[in-house]
Formats: sequence, structure tokens, C-alpha cells
Amino acid sequence: MLNMEPVTSEVMKLGMKTCYTCHYCLFFVLLTIVEALLACPTHCSCKNYEVDCSNLGLVTIPTDIPSNIKFLSLSNNKLSSLQALTFSNVTTLEKLDLSNNYLDQLPANVFDYIRNLTDLNLRNNSIRSLDKSIFYKTTNLQRLDLSVNGLSQIPLLLFDEMQNLTWLNLEENRMPNLEREAFEPLEFLRQLQLGGNPWECDCSLRDFKHWMEWFLYKGGKLDGIECSLPKDLRGKDLRAVPIEMFNYCIQLEDENKSSGNGKAVTGPPCVKQEVSTPRPHYFHTSDCIRQRYRPVSVRRAIGTVVVAGVLCGIVCIMMVVAGAYGCIYASLMAKYHRELKKRQPLMGEGEQEQEDQKQASSMA
Repeated sequence: MLNMEPVTSEVMKLGMKTCYTCHYCLFFVLLTIVEALLACPTHCSCKNYEVDCSNLGLVTIPTDIPSNIKFLSLSNNKLSSLQALTFSNVTTLEKLDLSNNYLDQLPANVFDYIRNLTDLNLRNNSIRSLDKSIFYKTTNLQRLDLSVNGLSQIPLLLFDEMQNLTWLNLEENRMPNLEREAFEPLEFLRQLQLGGNPWECDCSLRDFKHWMEWFLYKGGKLDGIECSLPKDLRGKDLRAVPIEMFNYCIQLEDENKSSGNGKAVTGPPCVKQEVSTPRPHYFHTSDCIRQRYRPVSVRRAIGTVVVAGVLCGIVCIMMVVAGAYGCIYASLMAKYHRELKKRQPLMGEGEQEQEDQKQASSMA
């Protein structure tokens, strides 16, 4: 017989070499595809789905950023403006860092294409105002840093579509006061940083003071709010200022309302609707919409609950006493009537005997 072992061994070796070659070719093809998908912009560093283009002195955003990334850092550059379609090709982006640039005016729809965004850092720019609809499409945003900018106010409706926001930083801006209505949609907010602003702790900040107490009562975290005005509150933390300090604001409002054409104004003031798109879950779609409900302060609400509880307790005790007295009185009256009924037959027999005696004497 012929010995086939050498032939078989050579065939197996050849097959293994072919297999290894095929695997190598396949791996090379896959690697080429991945590299093509994750092509890294010039001078930027890329790792997995992260692209870091920070500290490069960029004045414009690179156009060859991979479309499937999840994190993009453009911090510490010289960016001064963004275009409306800047992020239209990175729809999977989840974290965006634009801190330490020279950004001023941002287009209203600049973030509309990155709806998966959860973390946005705009710290240390030159942003002086924000369009109220700039965050309408970023409903998944959880962290937002707007600190160290030139913001003088937070427009109403800015946070209306950001119910998932849990962390917000507004430190080191130029805001003297805040509207509580702007913060009411932030149901899941847990930390708010407001330090370093020129707070005017007067009637213009009273309503936000109410919201702040409610926020702290729910377990939220808030840094120091140092008053710059009025003079007697300068340097004091608004958190420690008693809400009773703002009682005079109610009197001023009443005086202002009653002084208008000699007629007192009833009901909340009317505000013109500025948004073109109706906001059905917070506002009525009419020419003139009412402001949102403003609850009283937490401490005053708790005091009201305690007083109401005491009064309810007193009323309940009085009702129990009155009920017991009524039961006793009814029992005594029932007993009295039973005794009366027992005596009535006896009284009838005596009267009959007296009548018979009168008749007998008359006949005699």
C-alpha cells in the first residue's frame, strides 16, 4: 500500500495557510472600513467614538469630523461663531464641549440636529443672550454649563423642553434677578449653581426666592446667592434671608394696581404670547395668556398646614363631644317617655273612680 500520510500532511498545511490568509484579508478589510468611518480630523486626537480637537487654536470647526462619534471636544480654541448646520452630520453626538472659546451669538437651531445630546458645556465664552427656542430639540439634555458668560437674564420658555435636566450651572454671569416661571419646567433638577452674579435681593427676586425654598425643600442643592443690593442686604446669602423680608412687596403691588386709572386690577397680570409655536402644556393659545400659578413660600405653606390641622382637630373634638351629648340626651328623653307611658293608665283609673263617686253622690 501507498503511504498517504505525507500527502495528507502537506494538504492540511496548505489549507491552514489559506485559512490564515483569508482571515488576515478579512481583518484588513474590516480595519480599513473602521478607519474610514473613524477618520480623524487633522491635528485632532481620536479614540473609539471620541474626538478631541481642543487646544489647537481653531477659528472654525473641522468639516471632516466622523459622523458616528459620541463625544466631541472643541474647548480652548478661538471659535467666535457657529453656523446653523455645524452639527448636522454628527447626529449621534452625546457630549459636546465648547468651553473656553469666544462664542457670542448662537443660532436658534444650532443644536437641533443632535437630539441625543446629554451633556453640553458652554463655559467661559462671550454669550450675552440666548434664543428661547435654542434647546427645544435637546430634550435628553441632563447637564448644561452656561457659567462665565455675559448673560443678563434667562428668557422665559428657555427650559420648557428640558424636563430631564438634572445639573445646571449659571455662575459668573451678569444676572441681577431670575424669573421663577423659567425654572418651573425643570422637574428633575437636582443641582443649581448661581454664585458670582450681581443679585438684587428686592421685589424682583421675591418670586424666585419662593421657588428656591421649594427647590431646597425637595432636596435640591443650591450654592450661595450673595446679594449686591439693597445696601442693608449686601453680602448676605439669599438663602438665609427670611421670606418675611419681602412682605412689603405685596403692599407695593396692591398700591400699584389700585393706582391704575382709579380702578383696582383683579386677577394675575396678562402677558402677550411671544412664541410662534403654541406651548400647550404650560400656556393657553390666545392673544393674551396668564402667568403661571405662583405658590406661596414653603415655610408659610407649612405654617398654614399646621394651623389648619390644629383647627380641624379642635372641630373634630367638638363634634365628638356634641355627638356624645346628643346620644346621652336622646337616651334620657327616651327613658322619660317610657316612664310617662307607664304612668298614664294609672292616672286614667284614678280619674274614673273620682267620676263614679261624683255620680253616686248626685243620685243620693
